Amino acid sequence: MAAGGPIRARDLEPSLARRLRGLRLAVVGHVEWAQFARVPRMPRAGEIVHATAGWEEPAGGGAVTAVQLAALAGGATFFTALGDDAVGHRAAEELGALGVEVRAAFRRRQRQRRVFVHLDDRGERTITVLGDRMGPRRRDPLGWADLESFDAVYVTAGDAGSLRAARRACVLVATARVMATLREGGVALDALVRSGWDAGERYRAGDLDPPPGLVVATAHDRGGSWQMAGDRRGHYPAVAPPGPVVDTYGCGDVFAAGLTAGLAAGIDLDAALELGARCGAWCAAGAGPYGRGPVKS
Repeated sequence: MAAGGPIRARDLEPSLARRLRGLRLAVVGHVEWAQFARVPRMPRAGEIVHATAGWEEPAGGGAVTAVQLAALAGGATFFTALGDDAVGHRAAEELGALGVEVRAAFRRRQRQRRVFVHLDDRGERTITVLGDRMGPRRRDPLGWADLESFDAVYVTAGDAGSLRAARRACVLVATARVMATLREGGVALDALVRSGWDAGERYRAGDLDPPPGLVVATAHDRGGSWQMAGDRRGHYPAVAPPGPVVDTYGCGDVFAAGLTAGLAAGIDLDAALELGARCGAWCAAGAGPYGRGPVKS
């Protein structure tokens, strides 16, 4: 079994794999068409640095989470919006080939959002974003009523109406990067996932009403922390990657996928956090979020 890329149910303990296989899991979120360049280090101002490898593929928090959920459960559904251009349609096709059922609203006269990702020799990623985040809207004809039969949904983008539709699922998890939508939607989250190091994902008690049942703050290779309603709290350890760290792009997104799938499967919190951490560690050992990119030129 090669290191890197999404963890599949067959890679896990048989008892856990049985609980995950066949779950109905979905993402309500966004796609970024990512162009990756592996560089020895980030260039200084005015400097030219030559990339040793490069590739491109559909990524972004919504897409990466959907692919990892599909790998764990044998399939996942992705409610999203894409640019009605060649790149947007290519993103839908490639995500479909990765096992995701893509339900997309193609935005006329909008170009697909893109990102440029520098991956340095330390495995760190530095990202430049081109274009606005596109999420689905409740008025988009994507079959929102189906979410009532889903075991879990993870939200990375969308409007308040799509968030309320997602609440029909048994478990609802969201990223703290969409706090404005979460406030407007006013739904009860089973879990909120945020980066403990990213100022754009801050959360403080009282920021959401009702408050999330669980708040998880990731801390890269240091593991992370969690707090439940009622002030029960703790820390979870990191999981060692199965090989050398190649890059960290997507690690937080696949952590959220593992946590969401674990909560949907009804395993205990420690096991769900461990599954998320294992997904993140496995991702770090591959080139790109799906382990499909070249490591060297």
